[in-house]
Amino acid sequence: MAVQITPSILNADFAALGAEVGRIPGADWVHVDVMDNHFVPNLTFGPTMVEALARSTDVPLDAHLMIEDPDREALTYVEAGCGSVTFHVEACRAPVRLAREIRGQGARASMALKPATPIEPYEDLLAELDMVLLMTVEPGFGGQKFLDLVLPKIRRTRELMDRHGVETWLQVDGGVSLETIGRCAEAGADVFVAGSAVFGADDPDAMVASLREAAIS
Repeated sequence: MAVQITPSILNADFAALGAEVGRIPGADWVHVDVMDNHFVPNLTFGPTMVEALARSTDVPLDAHLMIEDPDREALTYVEAGCGSVTFHVEACRAPVRLAREIRGQGARASMALKPATPIEPYEDLLAELDMVLLMTVEPGFGGQKFLDLVLPKIRRTRELMDRHGVETWLQVDGGVSLETIGRCAEAGADVFVAGSAVFGADDPDAMVASLREAAIS
């Protein structure tokens, strides 16, 4: 599938999120990092803020739930206007049921894995998912250094997807930049979350285009 660039607003100006999203019209999705200060040691957005952001942009929202109880809370983010909702398998008690519930409400269902969580135990779940997110940093904070140790897992995940013939997207999140995106794409990723690389640039939308080109070339 085509490369998709998904800027994370974790590195944007929280006081003017609508305006910040307006600076990236070339993005495919807007990545919204939801953190509850329990699953990860940071606190960010809730469904009310996500709903307000959804009203301010035509770019679809991709919610990444780094929260303790996604089984109970994930559907509130579909209701808030997210087109894609990602839950962490480490926190989810019933991932197949939750993926089906998210899909049943009209959103794309995605499962995230921390860097040390292997993909192989979840091979049979791939057909239930629209996307798999492999964290390339430890979740919780933006601006971290990319972990090259995840590259073999990206390759193994793409091999499993190809083996099963699924059309599941493969997203990476953490330390994605002009220096690292090519390695991720070569390993098999096709959806790229970039935070500080985009919103730290003088022209965020030009950086979106540059990242897309770097992933393709």
